[in-house]
Amino acid sequence: NTLNDANVGDADYVLCLTKVDEVNLIASQQSHKLGANKIIARLRNQQYTTQASIIRPEKFGVDIVIHPEKAACKEIIKLVNHPYAVQAVDFEGGRLTMLGIHLDNENNQLYGIPLAKICTNNNHFRFAVVAVARGQNTLVPSAEFHFKKGDIGYFVIKTEDVENLLELTEKPIIETHRVMIIGGSKIGRTLARELPSDAINVRLVESNRPKAGKISQNIDQSMIIYGDGTDIEFLKSENIQEIDSIIAVTENEKTNLISGLLAKHLGARQSIIHVSTSEYIPTIKEIGAGAVISKNLSTVNAILKELHTDITDVPVLTFEEIEVDVIELQPENGSLITQKPLNELNLPKDCIIGMINHNGKIRIAHGTSMLTEDDTALVFSKPKAIEQIKKMFL
Repeated sequence: NTLNDANVGDADYVLCLTKVDEVNLIASQQSHKLGANKIIARLRNQQYTTQASIIRPEKFGVDIVIHPEKAACKEIIKLVNHPYAVQAVDFEGGRLTMLGIHLDNENNQLYGIPLAKICTNNNHFRFAVVAVARGQNTLVPSAEFHFKKGDIGYFVIKTEDVENLLELTEKPIIETHRVMIIGGSKIGRTLARELPSDAINVRLVESNRPKAGKISQNIDQSMIIYGDGTDIEFLKSENIQEIDSIIAVTENEKTNLISGLLAKHLGARQSIIHVSTSEYIPTIKEIGAGAVISKNLSTVNAILKELHTDITDVPVLTFEEIEVDVIELQPENGSLITQKPLNELNLPKDCIIGMINHNGKIRIAHGTSMLTEDDTALVFSKPKAIEQIKKMFL
């Protein structure tokens, strides 16, 4: 009756996102019978999508399955591959990268210089600064913006220019070889299977002895250790100062916070902390504790990507910690955005055009860039400015 009252049969998309897999499957089945066009279901149990599974989501009318833990793992693996960053996101099939970099060192190339001048001084590659986290505030920088020590800058660059950006921000180019996972949760176990390679050695630490023993019987790719990730002596005995990346993913977010903070303090090069409470994220980043992941936000972004393939003005991604959405927009013929170069247009204060795709060729947008109706633009905007910038594309 509830689904009938909601006119589910007329829906283009139905999102079944409760915390209970069985409820999501039944809701999907009923929505499918009522005629819903496409159904996305959140399922924690990854066994449902294996070949051997008796219960198959498609039998319940599910078109797209989102596994929260898998979505979080994808983001964690990206961060492991970019250990100098607190945020790492790919766009345009990996050709474009957004990196959040904590500017915590002395840097004569950045501080006290207007952003436009920094770009001019480094014209051997192009980059856009789409947001800056300063304390608890998010700033969308203008050409006259000045960085301060302690800022987290969100840079958009072509992936081939990552090393140039690291040189500009004076961050060492680090490769990850030694990883420690704290917690034998679903995320921890998935990472313990997917991260190990010829170049990466992985240890998983679990504080429950029987659970650690069971995990060791099922996972051969990583070393499984019984221990407490919040015990300083244990961390020291494991030579934490030699660890490139520590990933705290127990089921208790406070344990994750303590483990991540301790590991970072004791010399681990990168700390990745999983939390469920998104309110923690800005503060953790502000104090420099490391990168933060939330499987809830990872799920949201995985769903947005699916929706965006059919509904172009739906955000590609949302970054709750910096209150910025990423939207892909295409100008209509004769729209205001195509009339002048970007620096001559009165763009909304809280948005930046980061990238322009012209018939498959991508370029970082800058002041003299002009858009045509054949282009697609990647726009980074605070929610309050989205409607304003959309109107300029109409």
